[in-house]
Amino acid sequence: MIGADGEQIGVMSINDALRKAAELSQDLVEVSPTAKPPVCKIMDYGRYKYEITKKSQEARKKQKSTQIKEIKVRPKTDTHDLETKVKHIRKFITNNDKVKVTLMFRGREITLTQQSRELLEKVAQMSAEFAQVEQYPKFEGRTMTMILAPR
Repeated sequence: MIGADGEQIGVMSINDALRKAAELSQDLVEVSPTAKPPVCKIMDYGRYKYEITKKSQEARKKQKSTQIKEIKVRPKTDTHDLETKVKHIRKFITNNDKVKVTLMFRGREITLTQQSRELLEKVAQMSAEFAQVEQYPKFEGRTMTMILAPR
């Protein structure tokens, strides 16, 4: 048995341990049930649970949360429209979000793969000062995707 202030009291019966915990108006908590004999500790269990939840809340508060935002373009998207898309990418990147640039093909546009790859590379060059390419252009079905991350 371990006391409320952390010192070892020694081996005692359950009734004696419960009585001692009641005298201190605290709880008797089984710390290690598999040990021979089982180890119990006198503590305020409600306060212990409260401190655990507070620690987990602090840990969650300090975590960085990043989302993946998506920008969609087409193979024949013009340069002015690309500049507008890059402005949106800049806004997302400044919020510490990753950006997934998706280039969608319709019908016979699927034959324009080289032109599409150049278009995604152009987007990467236009956003190079504030973003870096995390995943280079990759073909998936009728789409080509590239992921940009903050510098």
